Amino acid sequence: MIRRPTFTRRQGLAAAASLVASPWLRAQTASSEGGYSFSPVPQQSIPLVAGYWNPILAWVSARSGVKLKLKISRTSAETTKYVIDQDVEFVFTNHLFSPEREALGWKVFGRREMPAVHGQIVVPGDSPLTELAQLDGKEIAFPGPEAFVSYKVPMAHLMSRRIAAIPAFAGNLDAAYAQMYSGKTAAAGVNSQMVAAHARRENRKFRVLWSSEPFHDLALMAASKVPEREVRAVALAFAGMHLDPKGQEVLAQVSTTIGLTREAHFITSDGREYDAYRRFYQTAPKELR
Repeated sequence: MIRRPTFTRRQGLAAAASLVASPWLRAQTASSEGGYSFSPVPQQSIPLVAGYWNPILAWVSARSGVKLKLKISRTSAETTKYVIDQDVEFVFTNHLFSPEREALGWKVFGRREMPAVHGQIVVPGDSPLTELAQLDGKEIAFPGPEAFVSYKVPMAHLMSRRIAAIPAFAGNLDAAYAQMYSGKTAAAGVNSQMVAAHARRENRKFRVLWSSEPFHDLALMAASKVPEREVRAVALAFAGMHLDPKGQEVLAQVSTTIGLTREAHFITSDGREYDAYRRFYQTAPKELR
């Protein structure tokens, strides 16, 4: 079961609206010269990632007084390397919930408010494959070995079923879909939210062979070295974006470009909603931890 935060949605949004709008708050939150780097896990191609995040970060930077600069990686593994090498200060990821990575001190301050996501194994709509056992010995496209929902969760299930599928790492989800639809691989490991968005955007049809338990969408996280007042300012700006007419317009426009619904927005979080990720690492095969 997905845990919900203890505060009510109405209380959280009301607080965000009042505090984000405060000129005093913006005046108190000047970041270090040059700003901070923000790196999202690349769930789409680089142009789509840039088209989605740049307008959001411009709005959040202007409203919070904390300058955020987009740092795009080619793969999810590169995003995680940025974290380990301390090359970024803010991330949008779900790769930091293993015990070893939680020890790095990154803090969840928000998330995108969307329906829960599921790890899935899918095939093209016209594929003759109808059950997981038929994937034994066949290649499955995955975005990369760091992808939690799209790789680690589906692969753990295949291993538990003793289905010896062969992983083919494509770099990101869009590339994984391309490999599957071209016939290079028999199936793809995906994030349910992202594959549905891709199908809408590209007018594609797919069939789900397996779906996991629900997980919350990726988390907005900050490094421990970022001052708390700046993390709070950024968190409130993200959470208040959809309450501002111009902010809502930006969100609606960029969400449409990547196939999300126009209602997609951000809320604050204290990280407790990510316990399902932590439970996974308690029982996952060693090679997937």
